[in-house]
Amino acid sequence: MGSRFASVDCGRLSVPLHTPFVTALRRTTTTDTLVVRVSDTEGTTGWGEAPQVWQVTGESLAGAAACVEEMLAPILIGRDVDDWAPVLATVQRAVARNFGAKAAVDTAVRDVVARRCGLTLSAFLRNEATTPGAAAPTGGDAYPTVLRTDVTLSAGGPDHLGAAAVQRVADGFSTLKVKVGTDADSDVARVQAVRDAVGPDVTIRLDANQGWTPDEAVTAIRAVEDADLGVELVEQPVRGEDVEGLAWVRSRVGLSIMADESLLSLVDLERILRLDAADLVNVKLAKCGSLGIAVEQLRRAEASGLGTMVGSMMETAIGVGAVAAVAAAHPTSVVNDLDAAWWAARSPVVGGVRYDGDRVLLPEQPGSGIEDVGATMGALVAPLDP
Repeated sequence: MGSRFASVDCGRLSVPLHTPFVTALRRTTTTDTLVVRVSDTEGTTGWGEAPQVWQVTGESLAGAAACVEEMLAPILIGRDVDDWAPVLATVQRAVARNFGAKAAVDTAVRDVVARRCGLTLSAFLRNEATTPGAAAPTGGDAYPTVLRTDVTLSAGGPDHLGAAAVQRVADGFSTLKVKVGTDADSDVARVQAVRDAVGPDVTIRLDANQGWTPDEAVTAIRAVEDADLGVELVEQPVRGEDVEGLAWVRSRVGLSIMADESLLSLVDLERILRLDAADLVNVKLAKCGSLGIAVEQLRRAEASGLGTMVGSMMETAIGVGAVAAVAAAHPTSVVNDLDAAWWAARSPVVGGVRYDGDRVLLPEQPGSGIEDVGATMGALVAPLDP
């Protein structure tokens, strides 16, 4: 008899940030997330997480924990690890939405299987994408071990943004994501302040986090264009559910438009494609619910001529490492948004991805490379001890 899934444990983390994170939707000083640990009968352990981002996914830590413990864990317990693909297909069908909870379980399961195969998570995902549903073969891998990330400048006034931009460039970042959408009338001044502060060689992208109406978006984006500020793209200018509004904005501006909150499922992607609503898409695990679905979203978007990027919610190195593995398995067309774990004042994760300026260093150990979570800090609300 082969190894079987033996346990699924949940623990809540609240990780202090070194700097407040402010967008058009919210302000936070902590990363609040649900950590999921899956172990098999031979002692192999995998990790996943479901971040709490009320304004984007609507999931709470309590809700995600209930979903994992009451609905998803019973699907795994006792099942043969070699049957991971049909098990994860059942996980996706078990509940509506709850994408963060499903992504956490999905990631932890694939982490277990990748470790057993002796593959990094990125190599495992690449092999899975080549032969869907098949167990990945053992052996080495030749996939990227270093990715680049942007870094977010929290929403604020022009003086604040200019100073923050200078600091982030000094920290080693060359792509800045400027949070706008809090006040359409003064957003151009904010972007101008950043460009004046960092000069012409730093890439600037904007993220409105759904903060504008379609009319405001067109006005603000055209003003940015007229100011010739060298902006790369504008992310999610309007409400996520308003894909028609997103298409309306895109048809009236010259800058590239990226869909973020408008993209959760593969059905959402088809709607974006059908309406010509975006030039690029931002794929996130907590929105789509699965590493496999994330890879498929990238594949379909690329095949349809869209630019691609993977992104992170405000989450720890568990989630960032998982989505970084997706990008390493299926490289994206622009610099990714993987800075979430960089904001932690002190990381609760031992092992896994690390930062060197704007470089995200993927582990070379099998699976996610994570050795432990929460053991070095008193942030666990619900311990993961057996």
